[in-house]
Amino acid sequence: MEDKRKLYIETYGCQMNFSDSQIVGSIMTDHNFETTGNIEEADLIFVNTCSIRDNAEKRVRARLREFNRYKKQKPGLIIGILGCMAERLREQLISEEKVVDVIVGPDAYRDLPRLLSIAETGQKAINVILSADETYADINPVRLDSNGISAYISIMRGCENFCSYCVVPYTRGKERSRDPQTIVDEARSLFGQGYREVTLLGQNVNSYKWENTGFAGLIGMVAEVNPQLRVRFATSHPKDLSDVLLQTMAAHPNICRSIHLPLQSGSNRILRLMNRKYDRDWYMQRIEAIRTYLPGCAISTDIITGFSSETDEDHHDTLEMMRTAAYDYAFMFKYSERPGTLAHKKYPDDVPEEVKSSRLKEIIDLQQELSHKSNRADVGKTYEVLAESTSKKSGMELSGRNSQNKVVVFPKKNYKPGDYVKVKINACTTATLKGEAID
Repeated sequence: MEDKRKLYIETYGCQMNFSDSQIVGSIMTDHNFETTGNIEEADLIFVNTCSIRDNAEKRVRARLREFNRYKKQKPGLIIGILGCMAERLREQLISEEKVVDVIVGPDAYRDLPRLLSIAETGQKAINVILSADETYADINPVRLDSNGISAYISIMRGCENFCSYCVVPYTRGKERSRDPQTIVDEARSLFGQGYREVTLLGQNVNSYKWENTGFAGLIGMVAEVNPQLRVRFATSHPKDLSDVLLQTMAAHPNICRSIHLPLQSGSNRILRLMNRKYDRDWYMQRIEAIRTYLPGCAISTDIITGFSSETDEDHHDTLEMMRTAAYDYAFMFKYSERPGTLAHKKYPDDVPEEVKSSRLKEIIDLQQELSHKSNRADVGKTYEVLAESTSKKSGMELSGRNSQNKVVVFPKKNYKPGDYVKVKINACTTATLKGEAID
C-alpha cells in the first residue's frame, strides 16, 4: 500500500477560513494525504489566508519567506496559498512569491488534486474562479485541531452587502445557502460523535435562505437535533436581525444566549459612508429587542476606528454607543484601506495613523471597563458550563464557556471535557469568570 503523504495547513482570519481548512483537509485525505501538525514532515503546505486587513496579508507574506528553508530541505515540497488573499492577489503572488506553487480561491477547493498534479511538474497552478452555487455541502470536513467538543458548520457562502471598506464580496462571491437537511444531518452526525456544541457560520447568517426556510427556521431545526447540543451562530448583520429569530432563540434553551452584532461605527455619517444600511436608531432598536426577548443575552461587536474623514465627534458617537449598548466584549481595529473596495476608490484614507492609534486605545480602554463590569455582575450567579479543555494555567482546572460565550474556569474534580457542569461564579477578571462546581 502506498504511503500517505503529509499535509500541513496554517489558517489565518475568520472562523469561515478555519471551516474551509477542514473542507480542504477532507478533499486531500481522499487523495492519499493525511494531515500533520508538524511542518517539518510536510510534503504539502497550505496557507489559508485572510484579506480583511493589511496586517493579515503582511503576516502571510512574512510566513512565506520563512517557508524557503523548508523548500531547500525538501525540494519536492509543494506550497499553496488558499482563500481570500489568493483570490485578491493572484497575479502578484505568482510574480512576487517564487516559493508559491499553487494558488486557489475559496470556491475552487475541489480542484486541488488536479492543481497539485500540475504543480508537481514544476508549473504554477491557479484556480480562483468564483462560483454561484458551490457550498461543499456533500463534503464531510476533517476536524483539524478539534477538541472533540465544539465544531463549526458552514451554512452559506459569499456576501452581497458590499460594505464600502470590505473585500469579502469580491473574494468570496455571491451569497448561496446549503440545503437545510444537509446542515441538520451534519449536526446530528457531530452529536453522535460526541460533539456538544456547533457554531453555524456564514458571512451574514441572517441572509440564509433555502426555498421557504430562513435562518430562524434553520437554527430551530438544528436546535431540535438534541437538547444536549448547544447551538451558536456568527455573524449577524444588524439590518437583518429579526424579531422572529429572537423569538426562536427564546423558544430553544440550547440556542446560546450570545449574539455578535457588529456596530463598526456609532456615527450615522460614517455608517452611511460605510454602506452599512442601518443607522444608530435602528441598531439600538435591535439591542433593545435582544434585551426584551432574551434577558441576560451577551452582546458582542466589531468596531473600526479611523475610517475615512472620521472626526472627533464621530469617534465620540462610537464611544457613546458602546456605553449605551454595554457590550460584553468586542473586536476592535484601526481602519485598513483595502484595494478594490468602494472606499479605496472613493474615499481617501485621511485619518493620521497616530490619531487612529489614539482613538483605538480609547475604544479598547472603554471596552475593558465594560467587559469587567459585565463580568463583575456575574459574580454570585450560577451557570451551566460546557467543559472544553484543561485550563492552560493549571492542570487541576477545567475551562469552558457558558451560554453567554464567556470563558469560565473551575476546579476539575471528577469532571471532564464534554460534561455540562453547574458552576457558581465567585470571582472574575476582564476576560474570565472563575467559580466552583456545584452538585
